[in-house]
Amino acid sequence: MLRLEHISKIYPTGFVLKDINWEVKPGDRIGLVGVNGAGKSTQLKIITGEIEPTSGEVIRPASLHIAYLTQEFEVNPDRTVKEEFWTVFTDANKIHESLLQVQQAMETTTPEKLDKLIHKLDRLQRQFEALNGYGLDAEIEKILPEMGFGSKDGDRLVSAFSGGWQMRMSLGKILLQKPDVLLLDEPTNHLDLETIEWLENYLKNLATPMVVVSHDREFIDRLCTQIVETERGISTTYLGNYSAYLEQKLENQAAQLSTYERQQKEIEKQQAFVERFRASATRSTQAKSREKQLEKIEVIEAPTVGLKTLTFHFPPAPRSGREVAIIKDLVHTYGDQILFLGANLEIERGDRIAFLGPNGCGKSTLLRMIMGLEQPTEGTVKLGKHNVIPSYFEQNQAEALDLTKTVMEIIHDEVPDWKNEEVRTLLGNFLFSDDTVFKKVDALSGGEKARLALAKMLLKPGNFMLLDEPTNHLDIPAKEMLESALQNYDGTVIIVSHDRYFISKVANKIVEIKDGELQIYLGDYHYYLDKLAEDREAKRLAKIAADKAAKKSEKAAKKKQKEKEKAAAKRK
Repeated sequence: MLRLEHISKIYPTGFVLKDINWEVKPGDRIGLVGVNGAGKSTQLKIITGEIEPTSGEVIRPASLHIAYLTQEFEVNPDRTVKEEFWTVFTDANKIHESLLQVQQAMETTTPEKLDKLIHKLDRLQRQFEALNGYGLDAEIEKILPEMGFGSKDGDRLVSAFSGGWQMRMSLGKILLQKPDVLLLDEPTNHLDLETIEWLENYLKNLATPMVVVSHDREFIDRLCTQIVETERGISTTYLGNYSAYLEQKLENQAAQLSTYERQQKEIEKQQAFVERFRASATRSTQAKSREKQLEKIEVIEAPTVGLKTLTFHFPPAPRSGREVAIIKDLVHTYGDQILFLGANLEIERGDRIAFLGPNGCGKSTLLRMIMGLEQPTEGTVKLGKHNVIPSYFEQNQAEALDLTKTVMEIIHDEVPDWKNEEVRTLLGNFLFSDDTVFKKVDALSGGEKARLALAKMLLKPGNFMLLDEPTNHLDIPAKEMLESALQNYDGTVIIVSHDRYFISKVANKIVEIKDGELQIYLGDYHYYLDKLAEDREAKRLAKIAADKAAKKSEKAAKKKQKEKEKAAAKRK
């Protein structure tokens, strides 16, 4: 269906891809994984023809229709939802516009020109019909509920919908084109958990083969049936989901290490024999023979010990009092929007709490209120009284860095008494080495800015860490290091994140923002999911019981009514 054969891509700064080999077959859901800069998005662009490979080729049928959902959703906020969906039908749109123009012209034309316009109208109508133009409205009406839109949403403006709903529009537009292969580049970026789960389930039920680039491990673990890893420019294919890939990779590395060590021992043994008997009168022939055999051996390479990745730990946290933060009778509004309505929460020393809820429910606002950067409408939000030292990572903190300064200067400003060697050592742990420490912040990628912002946090020891979307722009190895650092941190942590895998690794409590209140779950993310499932099951059983009771009551009422009617008939 689609195959990449010996693809390489070299830029003036060096190679990105060396030898890429993998294929897409019917039914495949492939996850492309690798560190930032490994060339995942480059491979998608080579497939679409947006960029040319340096060598190798993409083998595919000429008729293969490939659709590409990029990281940025291209929608026009001034159109209605239906009008936005209509834009995918480029040819039909042009003809439809021409039809409208002809019809308008016919209303004001002279009798002499009318006949010519009628012929043009007939030609355009036949062309429009050939493109199924008259059936396209029905196709849009069909896909709107598939994407979760209500019956009246089609006439609403795109600007009335959140980024998550705009992603659904972009996906729906792509699916209307009936692609043979679907390419998705970071589709879960900036989506809330509810929308991510909707997208995950929708794609699982889609028959279209797809290739997904994502740093959301839970998403690719649940969705993908095959993983293609790109490491040092070379691709390796693993069957199964992300968890299976991790297991297979460890097994392969262990097997390769064992084979490598056995061969090295045998080589050492044979070399020792050669050295010992090279000059022997009786055994020099054997020694030479073994030396020739050694020259012919295909040497097994040692397994890669892993790419250099983010390495750090948070400094020891000064001990705080038991109460770290208190939220009491919180009411908070923005205009007509009510975010909190009598919310209460006590955060205690050692808590690692994840705030969950849809976009716009007030998660980031709550962190700002805890930090004292925003005041509640009513109620109190305050830090504990005894030695609470907060440290705050804002959602846009990476973007708040001074763009005119270098990486070195950003750190030096925080610790002016540090020597250059100390600053470089810290930055080296965050993958800034050699001349990259002299790069201006303006020239950094999103991932580099996020790493620099995290490095700044280490310079001010605190015991209460508030992290708003800390994994944005981090690749999977960097996320794993942050998880490890937080697991070993002895302070208190509040996390806002849409990364379910990250939450499951770090949080020991879940607080869901729902209907203006804070619902507390005294367990980790999987405990929270189990409780939600229990609640859903309880509601289902309650509905069944209520329906049975209603039917029984209705039956009793009908019986009573019949008895009344019989009694009335007898009296007559």
